[in-house]
Amino acid sequence: MHQDIEKFLNLKASPGRLTKEQAAWFLGFTPDEITILMASGLLKPLGHPACNGQKYFLAAALEDLRRDEKWYGKASDAIVEYWRYKNSRKGQGTKANERQSRQGAVAAESADADH
Repeated sequence: MHQDIEKFLNLKASPGRLTKEQAAWFLGFTPDEITILMASGLLKPLGHPACNGQKYFLAAALEDLRRDEKWYGKASDAIVEYWRYKNSRKGQGTKANERQSRQGAVAAESADADH
């Protein structure tokens, strides 16, 4: 995989449109982080791709973003905020889920005892 990245980054002329993976290599993010940046509105794919379809990005637009320090700051903040929110939800609901699981198990036992 690293050889693919190295080959791509050493191309003398990059292609006009890049896939999500190539855009990630080009900008220094992971493909999953590109998805986060698209969801936060900081990165827009070309055209109107289907939700589950391949996303392409204009190389010239990515080149402009690559030189924009403020954009990198916003992008990094968006990724941190995404994971902060995601991790904060881990602690919530676990006790409620355990309680529901126990209640479901008790209900199933009582239903078996009735029959």
